Amino acid sequence: MIRDTLKAAQIEAMKTRAMETLATIRLIQSELKNKDIELRGSEIVDDDAHVTAVLQKMVKQRRESAEMFRKGGAEDRAALEEVEISVIETFLPQQMSDEEAEAAVAAIIDDTGATGMKDMGRVMGEVRARHGATIEPAKASAIAKAKLAG
Repeated sequence: MIRDTLKAAQIEAMKTRAMETLATIRLIQSELKNKDIELRGSEIVDDDAHVTAVLQKMVKQRRESAEMFRKGGAEDRAALEEVEISVIETFLPQQMSDEEAEAAVAAIIDDTGATGMKDMGRVMGEVRARHGATIEPAKASAIAKAKLAG
């Protein structure tokens, strides 16, 4: 389970005094706890899928922040965000390459018979169902938009 891996990585980071890694792991655990509290009462069927969704959201937020920091001229803060991204990504399942993602999205578009942007929701739902943790949603969305727009 990803939570067990996080706990082991936290202990290792404390032993080796890897402070940036430790801080990021603590952020992840905090975010997971907040999400668990938010979902209290509803049953979590697949904990790894739940954790992966939280991690993907954190990566997306940090990428957006890094981009904004760069636009604002704060390169040092953008670099910090990218360090956090690299730590978070170590706990995510192996992601598809760009070519694999394009092929997967193209196959889903063919399978669903999607013809235009009106079918975007159906395509993305199928992407999540088939490839959930192995493809970044933002990447899949960009590929699907490009293919459906013509």
